Amino acid sequence: MRELDEAVSHMKKFLPLFFLLAIAATSLAQDQHFTQFFASPLTLNPALTGTFDGKYRVAFIYRDQEPYKTFAGAIDLRFNMRNIGKRYKDAFGVGVVFYNDKVPEVGYSNNQISVFGGFHKSLTPKNDQFLSIGGQAGISQRNFSYGNLFFEDQFSGSAGYDNPTSEIFPENNFAFADFSVGINYSYSPERAVGLYAGAALHHILEPEASFYASNEDPDLANSNPLLRKYSAYINLKVPVGESIQFHPRALVYNQGPHLALNAGSNIRFLIDEISGTALHVGAWVRPVRNAGDSFSLDAIVGMVGIEYSNFLLGISYDARTNALGTPRERRGAIEISIAYLGEYEDEVVLCPKF
Repeated sequence: MRELDEAVSHMKKFLPLFFLLAIAATSLAQDQHFTQFFASPLTLNPALTGTFDGKYRVAFIYRDQEPYKTFAGAIDLRFNMRNIGKRYKDAFGVGVVFYNDKVPEVGYSNNQISVFGGFHKSLTPKNDQFLSIGGQAGISQRNFSYGNLFFEDQFSGSAGYDNPTSEIFPENNFAFADFSVGINYSYSPERAVGLYAGAALHHILEPEASFYASNEDPDLANSNPLLRKYSAYINLKVPVGESIQFHPRALVYNQGPHLALNAGSNIRFLIDEISGTALHVGAWVRPVRNAGDSFSLDAIVGMVGIEYSNFLLGISYDARTNALGTPRERRGAIEISIAYLGEYEDEVVLCPKF
C-alpha cells in the first residue's frame, strides 16, 4: 500500500511536466514579451538600434513568470555619420542581443543570439526628428533535457523510478535562423510635445520550431512554425511644467490567432537636473485575444523606474486578472531592467527609456 501511495505521489509530481512537454510539441510557437518594452528596445524593433544620444548602450532585462525565466542582454552602438558642411546629423547603429528563455523544472531552454543594424535619417536641421529603419538576423537554439521526466514504466514497485523507459523521444536539440525588420519615427523638440511611433515584422520566414518536425516525413514538416509577429507602438512625450513629463503609450502585437494590447502611461519626475536624477512611475493594462477568438483582460501592470546620471533601473509587476488556469498560471510576473548609457548627452530623446 505504501508503494502504491508513493507511485501516485510521483505521478502527480511529474504529470504536469509531461503535459508541458506535450503542449510545447503540439501548440503553435509563440513569442516572449517584455512588459518594459522600451527597456529592451532591440527586441521590440530593430529600427531602435542606436536610438539614443550617446556612444553606446548596455542593457539587461530579466522576467520571472512561472514557469518561465527570461533574460536578455544587449549592447548597441551609435555612430554619427561624417556629414561635412551639412547640419543634418544622420547616424547608424549596430548591436548584439543574447536571449535566453527557459523552464528549469523540465530542462527546456531557448537560446538566441542576434545581430542588429539601423540607419537614422535626420529630417530637420535641428536634428530633433528622425526616420529610422533596421533589421535583425539571428540563430535560435532550442533544447530539452529528458533527465527530469519520469514515466509509469520506470516505476520498479519499491525503489522508485529507476527502471529504463520504453518511451521513444524525439531529437532534443535543434536550431534555426530568424529575421526581422522595422521602422521608427521620432520627433523630440526640446520643450514641446514629442512623438515616437514604429512598427516591426518579426520571424519573416516563419521558421520551424518543433521538436517533432522531420525533413524525412512531409506530414510532420512545418508542423509548428514560429508564426510571423506584427507589432506597432506609439508614445507621446507631453511636458507638464519644467520637471514633469507625461508619456501616454500603446503597443499592439499580433501573432497568428493571438493579439495583445498594452495601453497606459508613464510619468517622469525630474528630481535633480545637475545629477540627472529622475523618477518614472507608470501603469497600464493588457487586454488579449486568445486562440478561441475571445477577449479578456490579462494583466494590470505597475512600473517604477530610476534615472541616475547614465544609469537606468526599472522594476515592474504584472498582476494577472484572468481567473482561468492553474494557480501557477494565475501568478503575476516580475520584471527588472538595468541599463547604462555611455557618453550620454541627453540633448535629443530618440526613444523612451522605459
